[in-house]
Amino acid sequence: MRVGIGYDVHRLAQERRLVLGGVEIPYPLGLAGHSDADVLIHAMMDALLGAIGQGDIGKHFPDSDQRYRGISSLRLLERVMQLVRDAGYVVGNLDAVVIAQKPKLAKYFPEMRRILAQTMGCDESQINLKATTEEGLGFTGREEGIAASAVCLLVEEDGR
Repeated sequence: MRVGIGYDVHRLAQERRLVLGGVEIPYPLGLAGHSDADVLIHAMMDALLGAIGQGDIGKHFPDSDQRYRGISSLRLLERVMQLVRDAGYVVGNLDAVVIAQKPKLAKYFPEMRRILAQTMGCDESQINLKATTEEGLGFTGREEGIAASAVCLLVEEDGR
């Protein structure tokens, strides 16, 4: 077994789409970043990469590389999952939390789980998503940005 944790944060910005877990969320602000800035998938990828000892997303997909400008984080997650498989592992489970004052996200979680499970090659039951606010405190509470944290358990592919 291997365990990894991930954390990411992006600033909210005008004229950007809000994409979380591969789902576009109707909201007047989006997340600033080099890619689509999907903070949830970024935290998940860091957890997966950490579990296999392969650094973080900045190492694999640097924001100085124009190939990744505006790219869907789902495409990056596909590449990370190939690294996980190449290392001989599959997802045991992944648990993630999005920290945002707004928008409310619970109604989008079923679609996110479906898309993420399909992209990761696992069952939806192996992915848990939740959201919380910081009750008006900090940068997320002031609605300046959104953060996400994830933890994953990987198991050897033949031990599934």
